[in-house]
Amino acid sequence: MTKQGRFMDYLYIAATVLLTLYGQLIIKWQVSQAGAFPVGTNEKLWFLVSLVFNPWVMSGFIAAFLASICWMAAMTKFQLSHAYPFTSLSFVLVLLLSAVLFHESITFPKILGMIFIMIGVVVGSQG
Repeated sequence: MTKQGRFMDYLYIAATVLLTLYGQLIIKWQVSQAGAFPVGTNEKLWFLVSLVFNPWVMSGFIAAFLASICWMAAMTKFQLSHAYPFTSLSFVLVLLLSAVLFHESITFPKILGMIFIMIGVVVGSQG
């Protein structure tokens, strides 16, 4: 297989990670916009139903579905034990983007954890 062909195969994994990231960020954004989780059972149910039918949240669900399609394509090209460590990159990207977009804190333990994840991706994806 050519290098270009192999690069294209890795795009399936990248699309899986990026679509998953999109869905997580969109859902967090819309849940934050919706306000506090209600106390009453009926209010909780209405709150969640209204979120499910929110067009932005629906786009997050669609992204998750498309990520699954991309993952199936990736599974035709790679062994699971090779491809799966790359999905951990979503943790790193969520940490960085949640700090930028939602002003969440980046602490030393989180940074250390992300370093371990990146090392794990490099080591786990070998061979």
